[in-house]
Amino acid sequence: MEIIISETKQILGLKAAKAGGELIREAILKRGAANIIVATGASQFEMLNELVKEDIDWSVVTAYHLDEYIGISDTHPASFRKYLKERFVDIVSPKEFIYVNGNDDPYQECLRLGNLIYKHPIDIAFVGIGENGHLAFNDPPADFDTKEAYLIVTLDEECRHQQMGEGWFPTFSDVPEKAISMSIKQIMKSGNIICCVPDLRKAEAVKKTVEDNISPLAPASILRQHEAISLYLDVDSASLLS
Repeated sequence: MEIIISETKQILGLKAAKAGGELIREAILKRGAANIIVATGASQFEMLNELVKEDIDWSVVTAYHLDEYIGISDTHPASFRKYLKERFVDIVSPKEFIYVNGNDDPYQECLRLGNLIYKHPIDIAFVGIGENGHLAFNDPPADFDTKEAYLIVTLDEECRHQQMGEGWFPTFSDVPEKAISMSIKQIMKSGNIICCVPDLRKAEAVKKTVEDNISPLAPASILRQHEAISLYLDVDSASLLS
């Protein structure tokens, strides 16, 4: 695991976007196309703001959505489809963006997404880490073993409090209890992983990810087993590292 610590979250986002842009260009140069995963949440604001400025032929890029709540529309303020459409898709117009639809039958949606991603091996995954150490919406204890590409998951209380705390929902009871999430194994299949984790509130999760035993109780710790993972931190999120 390569760890890059920046003075501010803005510098973190710029560095991560430039590294990601270079990897996307390399994939296009090699195969004529690229397949990526795009995450959401407050941790991705700065990176996405810079990634859309990169000189990339987006017309040959297929992008996959990482996770979505079950039961909220794509116009809901907390919808990750809405988030990605406004901050990424409408700006760069990729060849295809494959959304997770939380309004359809979730079991059929997981099958649909799994069949699609099987055809498009992922070159670069842009991800974050939750306050509870989750990777995508794989809360602890995460399933490290399932071979399914997408899962129906139950969000734990810490995860739901984070979503409320970031301002996506007015009250805790408004936060959905279930979501569709890309699985741990599917994320780990990515050729490269760029993980952006700013802010002091993530410091404990970062410490567990980097320094604790690799365990489903610290889901993001599995990233240490990936051969091409870059963890981008700011001084706040890195503040508890030994």
